[in-house]
Amino acid sequence: MPGLPMIETAFTPWMSLGGGVLIGLASTLLMLLLGRVMGATGILAGLFQPSSKQDFAWRAALLAGMITGPLVVWLLSGQMPAIQVPISTLTLIVGGVIVGVGVTFGAGCTSGHGVCGMARLSPRSIVATVTFMLFTFVTVFIIRHVIGA
Repeated sequence: MPGLPMIETAFTPWMSLGGGVLIGLASTLLMLLLGRVMGATGILAGLFQPSSKQDFAWRAALLAGMITGPLVVWLLSGQMPAIQVPISTLTLIVGGVIVGVGVTFGAGCTSGHGVCGMARLSPRSIVATVTFMLFTFVTVFIIRHVIGA
């Protein structure tokens, strides 16, 4: 379609590996120290209805760490990470709603099922992750090759 920007994916293997190691380490420490699964949507949802002050504190600290990550990159490198969002705000909102519906029906998100659930060999998480990935491939194919964005 004319006028739509072409989305280019730049694969960065070393940065991806580093990020994966940090996510794995964080999820392992959360399970080891607090006995909790690091599913981002569950952590966020529990922040609004915590079971105790301690429950609120660890959830708030973890989410603050996720949000302030770019500031750490800036402190270490002297520059903010480049972030490009080549889609409209409306598209982001619609995508967020779709993900929210999926998280609700899937009883968890990609971080909970894909990182923690698969590491525990949970059959439910394996099926959920395969489903996430299948629909990701289909969506990318449709957007890039059928619609032409």
